[in-house]
Amino acid sequence: MQDETRDTRSTTSVREWQEGQQAFSAENPGHPDRVADWLLAGLELKSTLFHVGEYCGVYQASTAGHQRASFHVVLDGGCYLHMGAGGGQPARTIHLAAGDAVFLLSDVPHCLSPNALPPADLSARAGKMAPLPADPRTNTPDTSSVSLACGFFEFRTDLDALVLGMLPNPIVARRASGRLEGMTQIFSLIQAEARRPGDAPSPLLARLTDLLFYYALREAVHADEVAPGMWRLMRRDAFGRLAAAIIESPGERWTTDAMAEFVHMSRARFCKQFAEIGGQPPAQFVTLVRMKTAAALLRAGVSLPEAAEQVGYQSESAFAQAFKRVTGIQPGAWRRQANSIPSTDTTAHTTLAPASPYPLH
Repeated sequence: MQDETRDTRSTTSVREWQEGQQAFSAENPGHPDRVADWLLAGLELKSTLFHVGEYCGVYQASTAGHQRASFHVVLDGGCYLHMGAGGGQPARTIHLAAGDAVFLLSDVPHCLSPNALPPADLSARAGKMAPLPADPRTNTPDTSSVSLACGFFEFRTDLDALVLGMLPNPIVARRASGRLEGMTQIFSLIQAEARRPGDAPSPLLARLTDLLFYYALREAVHADEVAPGMWRLMRRDAFGRLAAAIIESPGERWTTDAMAEFVHMSRARFCKQFAEIGGQPPAQFVTLVRMKTAAALLRAGVSLPEAAEQVGYQSESAFAQAFKRVTGIQPGAWRRQANSIPSTDTTAHTTLAPASPYPLH
């Protein structure tokens, strides 16, 4: 009886995965958006809300230094995000207004302040976060005060480091862009939950922040300034169409010559532009797409030979070698590991980080 139940669940999981792939093709005609949705497909986010409150006057706040990814949602007012140089990018200053959110995918030196000029020491803390007012402030200068919801988050993806390496950092969501109505609605819910009366923040804030991140990632593909990498590559029409085609049909024979022909370029020009803009050779991207797809198939219960064939490998041993080279473990071990981890954690989102270990000021 247990084996029959397992087989039924396996068949259902495979069917759901295949339906998801079909929906991906049908519902995402824009090339950058299709790639963003593909990245989101295997990504699970767990946020922990740390602090909700208001800064006024002189302050310098940060979530840096704790070896964790973090976020800041501007509930009211405005501020400047100052980031130090790192990861191949120069130091930057980003203005944040009410409704904006920033997601820092790694622990990078940064601070929030009311000043447009970055401080000499990003690691310094100043000011004290006060309780959030019951009502939003009105008619105040843009950065004279700021109300924030801050916290930390972590990912679980089909191929953690490699997939996250494709994402822009930071991811900034702009409420004023008007492109994503859903993001505006989620922010309104965050506003309402943040201002609910009571000593403890609403446990729904962390879940809403998870949803806000997914919309923020979709928004990021349309940002005017995108650092070199796969994200910028997706903005190029020819390369975006190619990436979408590879994602949709990973089992095709995507040789360098075939990809160059797809974008109507010579082999040499294609390889040069792909590497310069995307930061990696085209073959590496193809392998990443195939292994991410294979990981999802294995998690859905597809057999190893079938998964190998669907991502373009005629030899199961060649597939296993490629899978281990990318993930660090054998496909069979991956499946056992994936099946041992619950796909959703209904308690993780409601857990609030303790106040004492991570002071924001």
